[in-house]
Amino acid sequence: MRRQIELDNATAAELAGSEDAVLRALEGHLDCDVFLRGNVLTLAGDAAAVEAASAVVRELSELIDQGHEIAEGTIEAVTGALDRHESPAKILEDVVWRHRTTKVAPKTINQKRYVDSIRNNTITFGIGPAGTGKTFLAVALAAAALSRREANRIILTRPAVEAGERLGFLPGDLMAKVDPYLRPLFDALHDMLEPDRVTQHLERGVIEVAPLAFMRGRTLNDSFIILDEAQNTTPEQMKMFLTRLGFNSRMVVTGDITQIDLPPEHDSGLVVVADILNRVEGIEFVRFGEEDVVRHKLVQRIVAAYTEHSQQLAPELRPRKRA
Repeated sequence: MRRQIELDNATAAELAGSEDAVLRALEGHLDCDVFLRGNVLTLAGDAAAVEAASAVVRELSELIDQGHEIAEGTIEAVTGALDRHESPAKILEDVVWRHRTTKVAPKTINQKRYVDSIRNNTITFGIGPAGTGKTFLAVALAAAALSRREANRIILTRPAVEAGERLGFLPGDLMAKVDPYLRPLFDALHDMLEPDRVTQHLERGVIEVAPLAFMRGRTLNDSFIILDEAQNTTPEQMKMFLTRLGFNSRMVVTGDITQIDLPPEHDSGLVVVADILNRVEGIEFVRFGEEDVVRHKLVQRIVAAYTEHSQQLAPELRPRKRA
């Protein structure tokens, strides 16, 4: 079956992309051949594949008309949404944060579910592999909450488990010692705000980036709090952190249970907490998979390979079960 779709010139140019890069990516996600000559797009294949491809092209054309930039990640979002009978526009039009040329929006169904959960729940757990946007989206939502005065401060924290007793051998004061472990949070902040603004907020305490140990004994009111790398907390540390929650605050906990750096004899707080709090109202768990990886396509393949390896050949990497 062959179907020809006539596009306006601007849409055809955007769909082609630089050196037909978008067109090739589009064909890679469809089960039919795709040809573009001038402003006429031709789809060739079996009837079901051509029908599905037509729906993808129609959605992409509408997104282009609305000013969306089309990239491979956009195509993945559109095809993934249609496969799950969801509206691609509903996902991609949910802009979480804008900063100059940076526009942060969910790119997958699970990312959209994660964003909605953070908005609607007091505590959200985002669990999944690297590259699924757990921390980046949480920091974007925190920046948005601060700008709208929904929160008076942002608190970003993570355990410095990897340092252990070696922390004392690193040069500088305590903050200089833990800086390598907090650097990913600083990087996400600088993607959202001007460096001068970040510095001002840090000096005034509007933004606090600190190791998890600094949270003990505090009550965090009117705050947007993010705990990153939570797989490296012990159950006691996780309980300590969650009970810091104060009035008019929101918490986001992120982690990857396949990358636990704790000694083998210690359970991960992130694994245990899912059993304890799974049915508590106001708390939601969002689990990401390899299909949600939005970095380079090779990262998605790496995550898939490691997942398969951990399941088949390395049982010690699987989430530990409680006795």
